[in-house]
Amino acid sequence: MSEAAPPAAAPAVAAPMAGAPPGSQRLASPPPGSVPEPQRIVELKVSGHLMALDAGLFCIFQPPGAPVADRNGLPGVRVSVAPMGRPDAVRITTFRDDGWLPGGEGAALVQVAQGPAQIMVTVYQAPDAPAEAAPRLQVLRLSAEPAAAAPGPVAPRAAVRAPAAPAAAVPADIEMVAHVQRTGDVGARIGDWLGTRGSKLWIEGFSIAPRGSLPAAAAESLEYQAVLGRDWLSPWVEGGAYCGSRGMALPLLGLAVRLKGEAAQTHECRVTATFVDGTTVGPLSGGEAAQSESLAPLEAVLIDLRPRAPRTPGMLRAPGAAPVAAAPIPAPPAAAAPAKRKTARRTR
Repeated sequence: MSEAAPPAAAPAVAAPMAGAPPGSQRLASPPPGSVPEPQRIVELKVSGHLMALDAGLFCIFQPPGAPVADRNGLPGVRVSVAPMGRPDAVRITTFRDDGWLPGGEGAALVQVAQGPAQIMVTVYQAPDAPAEAAPRLQVLRLSAEPAAAAPGPVAPRAAVRAPAAPAAAVPADIEMVAHVQRTGDVGARIGDWLGTRGSKLWIEGFSIAPRGSLPAAAAESLEYQAVLGRDWLSPWVEGGAYCGSRGMALPLLGLAVRLKGEAAQTHECRVTATFVDGTTVGPLSGGEAAQSESLAPLEAVLIDLRPRAPRTPGMLRAPGAAPVAAAPIPAPPAAAAPAKRKTARRTR
């Protein structure tokens, strides 16, 4: 006959709260010696700010040196339309899908079609964080009138956050997609031009997903960022992710692309770009940002991925030329012996 199992401990019963209405209960204290459960609710330090913006395009960002987020993502910032604001007059997009601006990076692009309009900036900190450690935000006005940047009818209201991938289905042979002003999404293969040179139509966002130009795990081997202003770049995003905006008439001012990991050792990435002012920049490599001196909007881009040429010791190789043996370095000429000085004889 098997031994009976000990009876299960009876659950703790919540005792009625003194002076509380009938039916109210309070949580029973844990029995002595038991291990308390982890705290399920943590009260954060939160501060909200209402900001009034006139009509135009703005960027809200954290300047260099801002506190860096910890493993919990704090401190962080979220930008949204004010509770009693006008959602139809304000469009907000961020470079992360969840709209979160972690400490030390990220930016929010705000388009106000009809001003003045209010937005809410909420700052989140850890419970023990000092108030002076809160992120200090800066607001940069990109243009005065958003409608003047893109003539024609106003585009439909964009999503609050930038989409993580192009809206349309991407054919199997397309490796790059760009959202072009008054055109929509266009695609190209790596090694071909993305966008139309000489069209004066700017690129608002793009994504790159190498399919046959790199070995396996190509998407994880490539990352890129957008130029948003002078000395102002978006965070690096991994291959396949969308970088930029849609339907906000906000052009990119350039881009940077680089390889990482094993791909950076076996392949080379070169970027050439054209801009609406007629400038051509590149080819550039090593993740250097391609941008015009005047910060004109990006018009088209050519990305070239090619295997690195093997290096042979003792060989010199010019670009595009066959290996040539290095010529020996000639020894320096021997120093000439000093000339003997002639002495004149004195005659008497």
